[in-house]
Amino acid sequence: MLTTHLPRLILGALLGGFLALIYGWLIRPVEYVDTTPDSLRTDFRTDYVLMVAESYSADQDLDLAQFRLAALGPLPPDVYATDAIDYALELSFSRTDLEHLNQLALALRALPQPGEIQAP
Repeated sequence: MLTTHLPRLILGALLGGFLALIYGWLIRPVEYVDTTPDSLRTDFRTDYVLMVAESYSADQDLDLAQFRLAALGPLPPDVYATDAIDYALELSFSRTDLEHLNQLALALRALPQPGEIQAP
């Protein structure tokens, strides 16, 4: 009896899966609204860091740049800048973009690391 209903079961499963895909992709697809920068793909993350670097280049506000880079996650901000430089080199970003990223990375590395004791 199972063998007589097996083709119907397979056909029903395939039809149900197909209808679920149509519903999920065309009728009610997922819409991401107000997501945070930490969910970005590497290319968009690099663009985000580049925008922060360009902003830093214009206003020299390192505190604001650190604040913006903190939205990318828990790592130190210079790690995100370094990762962006590596990705930008792979994709042959313009010289100006690389200079902005490098300027930001150098400024971030010059900051004292958390836990370091400062001389009075």
